[in-house]
Amino acid sequence: MSNGTNDVTGAVNTLVETVGKLASQQVELLNSSIKTVAGLIEPLGKTATDLVGNAFGAVNQILLSVSAAIAPKK
Repeated sequence: MSNGTNDVTGAVNTLVETVGKLASQQVELLNSSIKTVAGLIEPLGKTATDLVGNAFGAVNQILLSVSAAIAPKK
């Protein structure tokens, strides 16, 4: 009888160990995915910020040119 109990206990222990390993791998995969996405977003954010800055600079130059053209000459 004790042999049957040992077999069940061993099977349960193996099952719990396997589930634990799977959960650990899922956490590692999620962590890796977050790091990858963050690595992709960072350069895109910098590029978008530079683009907005350049657009505002261009609009500012246009407004200065228009103001200079409209302003009365001294």
